[in-house]
Amino acid sequence: MTRQAVSLRMRLTAIILLPLLVVATAVGLWQLGSARRTAADVFDRSLLSAALAVANDVAISGGDALSPRTRDILSDTSGGPVFYHVYAPDGVIVAGYATPPVGIPRTPDEIGGPTYFEAVYLGSTVSGVRLQNTMQVDGFSGIFTTTVWQDTAVRSAFVQELVTRSVAAICGLIASLALIVWFGVRHGLRPLVELESAIARRSSDELSSIQRAVPSEVLGIVQTLNHLFGQVSRSMTAQAEFISNAAHQLRNPIAGVLSLAEAVANAPSPEEARIRSKDLLCAARETAELSQKLLLLERAKSISPASAHETLRLDSALNSWIENYRETVPESVDLILDVADDLDPFTCDATMLREALRNLLDNAVRHGGPQLSRISVRCEQTGDSVLVSVSDDGTGIDADKLEAARQRFRQVTATSASGLGVSIVEAVVRGHLGTFEMTPMHPGLRAQMRFPTGGQKLRRVESRRNGRLP
Repeated sequence: MTRQAVSLRMRLTAIILLPLLVVATAVGLWQLGSARRTAADVFDRSLLSAALAVANDVAISGGDALSPRTRDILSDTSGGPVFYHVYAPDGVIVAGYATPPVGIPRTPDEIGGPTYFEAVYLGSTVSGVRLQNTMQVDGFSGIFTTTVWQDTAVRSAFVQELVTRSVAAICGLIASLALIVWFGVRHGLRPLVELESAIARRSSDELSSIQRAVPSEVLGIVQTLNHLFGQVSRSMTAQAEFISNAAHQLRNPIAGVLSLAEAVANAPSPEEARIRSKDLLCAARETAELSQKLLLLERAKSISPASAHETLRLDSALNSWIENYRETVPESVDLILDVADDLDPFTCDATMLREALRNLLDNAVRHGGPQLSRISVRCEQTGDSVLVSVSDDGTGIDADKLEAARQRFRQVTATSASGLGVSIVEAVVRGHLGTFEMTPMHPGLRAQMRFPTGGQKLRRVESRRNGRLP
């Protein structure tokens, strides 16, 4: 079952919104700090204004009364009441509340700037300011101390209101942007939906290229699909052609087998039946060989680097394969092997590689002619590849017939071969990402299979038949 990935719309929305959420969080934290600094500045200024107003009224009235304006300031400074008291130089209270906050820092007995503090008043945390100035009240002169304070809950509520407004504005902006992005991405992906619909409407045998206009971002996908359609179309065409040719090639041998079988059945004498049965056996073998070649070709065409995963030591494998093949070589032909015994391990489909080598050897024996006396198999490391070549001193193939020899069911000599040997070899080499070449020699022919692998120093070992050097 195919695992469903996150939708592209959701992915794009998340990619756009997640950085915005990070930025919004940073802005919110910055806004919180800014609100605290703003609140501290505003409230400290308000408290200082209240302290100056109280000190001024005490100096004018002698501590008997505060002006209405000062009372208004004290009753609602920045959203909450302000408390105060004024002490004379001898520590006697002149005006205000008798109980001061606890924890006010001590100040020197000299005039300086305002002192801001945090303390506790009646169980609540307060923020305040202490101001010292020289004045004369009822005949007493000296440094009088004026202290005003306010509950910090008022300041915290002010900060909370500022932050709440900012967070609400940011959340509203992000929510609006999320909707815009969601519908924008949906509208932007409409060409992909239309492309999907157009592909879905195609029939199973419609493999023509997609010609509709698409955005540049998906142009590569469409080009890849068109390339894939072309490959599938060519593969289907080649398969249909192969089936047609195979049916044609099998029809004649099967008809011959049936005809010979009828001839055996209708033989006038046992001796004649034995003679005709030999022809029937030969025809049946050729038909079986053709069928086997067809199956081998189909298997060879399915080889890929992913399926060819068997690690093989070519030196020992080639020695074993050649020794097994010697039994099928005529006595008049020397089969010579020249191979390195320390080649890099080769990852391949060993069975099909053996079949490719067997087909090259079969071709050399079958098409070498009466002058064939030697077949040489050579394996060597050449840089980043391994080269396996099969050469003979037989009749060979003219250069102008090499292309015909590569075609399926084509025969360049008058033999009973199937015409599939070279096609099988090419398919096996192609499946291993290698190359195949045939080169005419005088005399004979050389066929070379080159496979990509690691480089290595070649150490030569010569093996021959009948104890003679080539």
